Amino acid sequence: MALDEKIYQLRRDKLAQIEALGQPAYPHKFATTHTVPRIVADYSGKTSEELEANKVEVRIAGRLMGIRLMGKAAFAHLQQAGLRLQIYVKKDAVGDPGWELFKLLDIGDHIGVRGYLFRTRTGELTVHVEESTFLAKDLLPLPEKWHGLTDVETRYRQRYVDLVMNPEVRAVFVKRAKVVQALRRFFDARGFVEVETPMMHPIAGGAVARPFITHHNTLDVDLYLRIAPELYLKRLIVGGMERVYEINRNFRNEGISTQHNPEFTMLEFYQAYSDYRDLMDLTEEMLPFVAREVNGATVNTFNGRELDWTAWQRLSMRDAIVKYWPDAAAPAPQSPDFSDAAKLEAAVSRLNSVRGEAIGERERLDGVGREAIERVEFDGADLGKTTVALFEAVAEKMLFQPTMIYDFPKSVSPLSKDKRDQPGWVERFEVFVGGLEIGNAFSELNDPEEQLRRFQDQVRARAAGDEEAMAEVDYDYVRALSYGMPPTAGYGVGIDRVTMLLTDSRSIRDVILFPLLRPEKATGPAQDAAEADAAAGKK
Repeated sequence: MALDEKIYQLRRDKLAQIEALGQPAYPHKFATTHTVPRIVADYSGKTSEELEANKVEVRIAGRLMGIRLMGKAAFAHLQQAGLRLQIYVKKDAVGDPGWELFKLLDIGDHIGVRGYLFRTRTGELTVHVEESTFLAKDLLPLPEKWHGLTDVETRYRQRYVDLVMNPEVRAVFVKRAKVVQALRRFFDARGFVEVETPMMHPIAGGAVARPFITHHNTLDVDLYLRIAPELYLKRLIVGGMERVYEINRNFRNEGISTQHNPEFTMLEFYQAYSDYRDLMDLTEEMLPFVAREVNGATVNTFNGRELDWTAWQRLSMRDAIVKYWPDAAAPAPQSPDFSDAAKLEAAVSRLNSVRGEAIGERERLDGVGREAIERVEFDGADLGKTTVALFEAVAEKMLFQPTMIYDFPKSVSPLSKDKRDQPGWVERFEVFVGGLEIGNAFSELNDPEEQLRRFQDQVRARAAGDEEAMAEVDYDYVRALSYGMPPTAGYGVGIDRVTMLLTDSRSIRDVILFPLLRPEKATGPAQDAAEADAAAGKK
């Protein structure tokens, strides 16, 4: 029998003994008068004399975290909402049944206590317990040093234990909630209406991504889990809801990395009678507002560097490539040459040559793998894709302070309005902070005939092998545009990545409570019992 199974059985035996004392194994409720955080906030500044002069009676509940037995008395800590409060249990105060109960408790058990506040000789705020109530038994041992685990997947897989043992993990998710609350306040104050749109779509659209596919049995149709709410939100703009937003769950059947999870959360909003430059201005208000609401300041640390949410720069994609072009790869392609296939190919070739030399030098010095520096692929049939690849290779990771990169190639932006007087480019920008892309916005295409042509281009690209392109034309959306959509600007912001930046989290899994992981074979006492029952049934 494994160690955990032995402990599991020992604690089940203790649970039976607790029941024998007259305490329900799984009671229905426990009425409290205070919470641990409230007591800490209200009474941490009170002296011992003040607590004695004005006796404070409390009923609190929490999880036992640490027990120190000393003859016929004991100290322990109750944890609730990430904070701990010491309790003092004395046999003379709780009586024989109460003392017998306390001796059957383990670290991790839930209890409720009634008593009064005082300070110990060392000055620690403490509850002098007069009555205790058993609430739940922890049948599996909590780890002694959860931070010491080398397998980080265990922390993600058993987030319930991670939250118990690491108050700083809980603090990250409290801040995540504040991010969402702040965004709602920001948009509600500006006359936006929060809406909900479908999560199952008959056509996968609104973004360039591979979808998850499901099936509706009653209708006997395949449906796609939402990759973006965009096309439904813009239908609402057509319907006269001129400012709408949705905090939405999206699903994209793509790779998993420190920056990507197949299921993620976005804020997406649309503002009629506006263009992408209006949303640039709004961005410089919105994100500093969120930072202040979450952290109380517009400056925080991320990845060892100071991040200032008010230090914005704006660069066109072409200017960013030129600005951050490595000196060793000179000459940099100049803006007019981004439409010259020969010159762009030469620039790509020179960059790849320099990057190849860098790979070799790094391998010679420290064995860094080739995956750290990838080649840029030249696409002679789509110079726009090549330009984006150059930007990602040269500039993206250089954008630590908040930056808006604007004006994108038309070929990678099927829903954006053409840039005025610049064929082949569209009015679109992306927001980069800490080397992460956290937002994507553009002046929305509202010409139904042009939109139909771009949808058809997407379908042709899909037929040619682009698995992220749309597989079919959304004719209903084209019909909606045909009823007339006013000039509109739209924006998507990644909640997960914003939270990463505001909490100094290096992986997106650190800000998602239950990130997607490979299936785990069930183990432990419950599984052993189930397998034994199954085997008995077969016999």
